[in-house]
Amino acid sequence: MAKSDYNRERKPSNRAAGSDKRKQFSKGKPPRKKVAPQKPSNPDEIRLNKYVANAGVCSRREADTYIAAGSVSVNGKVISEMGYKVKRTDDVRFDGRKLNPEKKEYILLNKPKNFITTTNDEKGRRTVMELISSATNSRLLPVGRLDRNTTGLLLFTNDGDMTKKLTHPTHGVRKIYHAYLDKNLALSDLRKIEEGLELEDGLVKVDDISYIQGSPKKEIGIEIHSGRNRIVRRIFEHLGYTVTKLDRVIFAGLTKKDLPRGHWRPLTEQEVINLGMIK
Repeated sequence: MAKSDYNRERKPSNRAAGSDKRKQFSKGKPPRKKVAPQKPSNPDEIRLNKYVANAGVCSRREADTYIAAGSVSVNGKVISEMGYKVKRTDDVRFDGRKLNPEKKEYILLNKPKNFITTTNDEKGRRTVMELISSATNSRLLPVGRLDRNTTGLLLFTNDGDMTKKLTHPTHGVRKIYHAYLDKNLALSDLRKIEEGLELEDGLVKVDDISYIQGSPKKEIGIEIHSGRNRIVRRIFEHLGYTVTKLDRVIFAGLTKKDLPRGHWRPLTEQEVINLGMIK
């Protein structure tokens, strides 16, 4: 039998008979896989580990460990479930201490002249808040004050505990100013400032004072931890000098290095740790 005759006489295969169980697809797009609809996220909810991390307790990874160990409670109930979500209005506690879900932020500004250290001004004058408006959406507040004509380092944060620590004189936070006077400071007056001066609101003592090396004797470096209003200017005014320029160059160990006037930067993780170690 010829080969062609053999092919014609073959019985139809199962495929030809339509019994092939494999699905036949027409040319074109491949079949679409059915995807289960995703449940929309609730903007009012946040994962518990993120809540704990934002409160400044630890990192998210460490928070998972603490959650699993039963250290975190929500509305009075211990939660050990991974991925558990809470609302910002929930009462979340870590080892019994209530947490604030807002992420702690710290912004350092090199303040220029002619800006008021306040959140708003009734007279419409420019405030330091304008200078950091692009830094964050969180509501930050300045730590302490610099008067309108004083330049230099100013810290902003939403960390209330840190603010209290850095502004209370008992913690002795280091602040160094570069003061420019209208005339040379006599050595005898420098000694008086070293010994302490009695101002109208009480005795004031500086931590250190010296002439700026290599500069005229009208340029003075002064270290002080008092937070009294205009205290550096008043010290010199008490002795008959006028401060023509005042610049805060160091605040709580933070410096102006690589931070131009009018610019800001977030603190590094190490800088935040250093601030937290202040006794």
